[in-house]
Amino acid sequence: MLTGVVPAYASSPDIRAATTASDAPQTEEQAALQQAATSGERVEVTGQRTERETTFANPDGETFTLEKSITPVRVEKPGGGWAVPDATLVKRDDGSVGPKAAVAGVTFSAGGDGKDLVKISEDGRSVSLGWPGTLPAPKLDGTRATYENVLPDVNLIMTATVEGFHQVLEVRTEEAAANPALQRIDYALDADGLKIRDGAGGGAEAVDGNGQVVFRSPAARMWNSAGDVAQESADGGSAAQTAGLARIGAADPEPGATVDVAPGEEGDPLTGPGAGDESAVLDLALGSSSVTVRPDSELLSKAGPATLPYYIDPSIELNEDERTVLSSDGDVFYNFSGGDNGMSVGKCGSAVIGGVTYTCGNGYVNRMYFEFSPSKLKGKEVLDASFNVTETWSFSCDARWIDLERTDNISASSKWPGPKKLDQMVDRNVSAGRGSACSPSQPRSAIEFHDYAPEPDENLTPTVKAFADGKMSRLTLMLMAKSESDTISWKRFDDDAVLKVTYIGKPALPGDIGIAAGSGRVCSTDSSKPSIVSSPQPTLQARPRTMPGGEAGATLKAAMDVDKQTGSTWAEVMTDSGQPTTSTVGSNTMVAATTPKLTEGVLHRYRAWTRSYAGSVLRSGPSNASATGPGWCYFIVDATAPKAPTIKFNGPYTPCTTNDCAANGKPGVSGSFTFSPAAGDNIIGYRYRLSTDAYANPDWTYSTTGSAVAVMPPTSGTVTMTVEAQDAVGTKRWGADNIVDFAVSRGAAPVGHWSFDEKDGNALDSSATDTASKDDAALSGGGTRAGDGRRGELLIKPATETTEAEWANDTGLTLNGTTAYAATLKSVLDTRASYTLAAWVRLSAKGHTSTVLSQDGTHSASFDLAYCEDTKTWCMRLADTDTTTTSLNTQRVNALSPAAVGVWTQLAAVVDTTKNTVTLYVNGIPQGSDALGTSWDASGPVQIGRAKAKDAYTDYFPGVIDEASIWAEARGEQDVAKDAALRDKDTGDAYAELVAAWNPAGKTDTTLADSSGYHHDLTLTSGALDGEAISLNGTTAAGTTPGPLVDDSGSFTVTANAAVDSDLLADKPEGYKAQILGQRTATDSSWSLWFEKTKTTTEPVLDEFGDPVLDGDGNPITQPMQNGRWHFGRLTADGTGTEVESTEGALLDSPARLTGVYDAQAKTITLYLSSEPGEPKAYTAALGTGEFTVGKGYLKSVWGNYLPGRIDDVRLWAGALKDGDQVAAIVG
Repeated sequence: MLTGVVPAYASSPDIRAATTASDAPQTEEQAALQQAATSGERVEVTGQRTERETTFANPDGETFTLEKSITPVRVEKPGGGWAVPDATLVKRDDGSVGPKAAVAGVTFSAGGDGKDLVKISEDGRSVSLGWPGTLPAPKLDGTRATYENVLPDVNLIMTATVEGFHQVLEVRTEEAAANPALQRIDYALDADGLKIRDGAGGGAEAVDGNGQVVFRSPAARMWNSAGDVAQESADGGSAAQTAGLARIGAADPEPGATVDVAPGEEGDPLTGPGAGDESAVLDLALGSSSVTVRPDSELLSKAGPATLPYYIDPSIELNEDERTVLSSDGDVFYNFSGGDNGMSVGKCGSAVIGGVTYTCGNGYVNRMYFEFSPSKLKGKEVLDASFNVTETWSFSCDARWIDLERTDNISASSKWPGPKKLDQMVDRNVSAGRGSACSPSQPRSAIEFHDYAPEPDENLTPTVKAFADGKMSRLTLMLMAKSESDTISWKRFDDDAVLKVTYIGKPALPGDIGIAAGSGRVCSTDSSKPSIVSSPQPTLQARPRTMPGGEAGATLKAAMDVDKQTGSTWAEVMTDSGQPTTSTVGSNTMVAATTPKLTEGVLHRYRAWTRSYAGSVLRSGPSNASATGPGWCYFIVDATAPKAPTIKFNGPYTPCTTNDCAANGKPGVSGSFTFSPAAGDNIIGYRYRLSTDAYANPDWTYSTTGSAVAVMPPTSGTVTMTVEAQDAVGTKRWGADNIVDFAVSRGAAPVGHWSFDEKDGNALDSSATDTASKDDAALSGGGTRAGDGRRGELLIKPATETTEAEWANDTGLTLNGTTAYAATLKSVLDTRASYTLAAWVRLSAKGHTSTVLSQDGTHSASFDLAYCEDTKTWCMRLADTDTTTTSLNTQRVNALSPAAVGVWTQLAAVVDTTKNTVTLYVNGIPQGSDALGTSWDASGPVQIGRAKAKDAYTDYFPGVIDEASIWAEARGEQDVAKDAALRDKDTGDAYAELVAAWNPAGKTDTTLADSSGYHHDLTLTSGALDGEAISLNGTTAAGTTPGPLVDDSGSFTVTANAAVDSDLLADKPEGYKAQILGQRTATDSSWSLWFEKTKTTTEPVLDEFGDPVLDGDGNPITQPMQNGRWHFGRLTADGTGTEVESTEGALLDSPARLTGVYDAQAKTITLYLSSEPGEPKAYTAALGTGEFTVGKGYLKSVWGNYLPGRIDDVRLWAGALKDGDQVAAIVG
């Protein structure tokens, strides 16, 4: 407790941070559950709304249901609130034209200069297209703006959708089709905050600074109207799909009659070709400021009354959930609109019923696809799932079977017969949409596809669960007629598909597991060094948690287990089903339990895990025991050993309490503490140690009883002090811990900081706000800001109610290595005192010593943070005098490893006059120290990119320097490490710079260009670029580029979409490791992402109805089922490399989004499936040399470990993404 004016902290069984469910304020989710249970009706959790997703608390008062709609169901208003989606065009106050309520910002020109034809924007990023000429004022009709006669007899028709726009040239006459101006159409192109690149199937994509697609455009197309004529002249078997309304039931037709049953157009003529229309995919050429469409001259030459009008697009839409209809006649209706009658599935042909021929088309077959993203599913334990879509029409009143299948993913380039079918989900025997033509009436109706328990082959819920677990990157579901030869199975469906998911929070590893001690906890994971506990009934504690994304409304318990060692075995002494016993708690709420009386002097161990509940029923099983994460907590009960001592704070630091944790002092400023024995203890000494979230000192510092101890905190933030007392009994026993937290203020701000993110002029010193204190640096000798900066894409201004967000890609100081530099006008430091230097650098070439930071004296620089050519390493050099013969090598510290070229590295140097040392750091890791010699005051300017030596400037830096900082103090090791982490000071998110990006969409060459701007083009060997992915055969195919691409001793993040081909994998033995990508060393692996094949099982072969297929003797036929898991870390031949493994098994043939993160400051690696993290693991970096590879590995100096499968969307960043939320935001 706290006593007197000067606080002393004694050990107490109270848990300072403990809260209960009643203590915590009720969340919106908890309130919604309560309201739903009371009312018996589901209640929307409005705070979870998005434009496509809606979350409800269910009347059971225990679970939630997420509804993921394939199309937007609401639109966020600029000033807050929601509107009903409405693409109807209206004139705005500024004269422009746009939709009333759309999820993408779409603006059409009001007429005039063609450069302002259309702009589409999202979150401050935009793409604009311009017409090469002037535009008349548009005529508005619903969602369409028609600009008439932009060329003679050619109309430009712009159609707004809720998600983007369609752009079509309508060519109305033969003369117009022959106009030379139609041979090539150059649209002006402007992208703000985005890069335009090739997309799948000849389309285009607009990507942000992290390589994430924001807008996409399918391939440009043109088509004629030949099908309209075919419709007029066709007989019963060839009627076009664009026929008029069916009238079965309106009057009984005579036998032998032919009746059309199609309910209207299969899509809009302005959005794609209809049956019988001739079409062509067009060449689309992307330039830096233009996009060129070349219409098909052969198709145009056929212009005539039977084929006019002609239509020439492209369109652009947001990159959200996708949908398409693929037709056997070659037509594609990508991101179709349901319109009034929907789109069809099944065979559109003819059937004879009661002597009457009913027909809908010429016999083409359609399949419909919906592809969902995993957004909002992260952290969810899926209990149930259904797929719902409205059937708008059927061929007849008789029900027919429709299948819901899972397939490979779709894209704008998908064509008939569509992606590979992977698994049947559900089938339904239904008929709807014919209304009063049937008896009883069959109005259009929402059809629910839901697993039917008696049919074990129906897998929708297990599949959605696997989707939520990250086993697949996207979920693509296909609607198809079970019999595609039966015309009566033909149906039409809307675009309103919804995936409904009932869930609870998915349990994760508990936090703060341990035995209560003082205001903290103890947990020794080393059985040879157990914690000492005074009480025979210690208080156990843990914070049950869900996986990120499942926190809202979670109902959890912490299950606890205590074992006692008996000889060489362990016996349970406490097995707890869950705490608290009579209720549940929300995620990250502290719970505690007292053990039964334990045996003294015997080794015990404790673990805990999270359980997630729906009400009182356990729905998610024991999961994530702490023993599989950080390990068991080992302890011994010894009531006679010294009890926890008292800790007295003498200043300037003060102890944290439940409601207050005031920061004092700063790193490097010692605090005074006095340790005293607990009542009745005879103590001869004490020991203490400090730790933070990012720092743990395993070494104890010892002191004698009664005297004040000076303790210097290593860093700012919350610091935990652990103190033990020692008595003179026997071997001088150490006793129980007392643990207390205190907060340390931040150290002094830099006296100089340059980010080099200005558009022009001097590099501004952001360390001060007043002009007199600023030391701006002038760029000279050819220095520019042309290079990409280390912080990557930056949010300059967040969005407001009236303005959009503003984004920019960070820039750095780019230097040529011969003449370019930046310099201040005056000195920044007194170099006789302590100081710290830091900067991010990317060296473009070796060959000579290259300075990063220095400060001039009269004849020589005082210090020189540089690359040293003689050792090929980074170095910190100091001069002991300022003369014309001074050497910069009087005091020198070299890095431990060679410097890497072309990668981002953080350098820091600390000159500490108190300790009389100079220390060099690389990526926050100390490299070594040297003793200081004579110090002197270099009173000249700071030089960035060169140094002064013997009256001349030399050692010009080739490459990029960014985020250069100088402090007038010696910063501690932990603060140097924090700086190297480069995180946003407000959010803690990492700044990440995209340094490599390969997207095979639309590519078929043997070289895959790097779209990051870092020019790491990937050369393929035996690999096929099929326009969507890198297809690898598992034996010889791979991709390589010279590496390394990142400084492997620093933080990095890597991601890829990868699928393992089950057929090719069958030839590989169990234990086979297939590398997805990675960096090699001289002989082995530096780091890798890989797949490992595990045990092969057997399962029965099922027919299309889900029944076992039997052999000639009536026995079920079985097939081998291969299994495996994903890995990230260091791939080694003998399995001794450090690695993390996915908790979920891989789903073969399905692309999974894999993201690996190495945090150099925490020294851990983490593997994410989608954005769901596994447990981090301690990791020591190995520097890479040689190639970076995709699809193969390098072990024992031999290439191998080839991947049988497909890879796409490979990206690599400098920087460690913080958590699943940042992974979702950056990776997508």
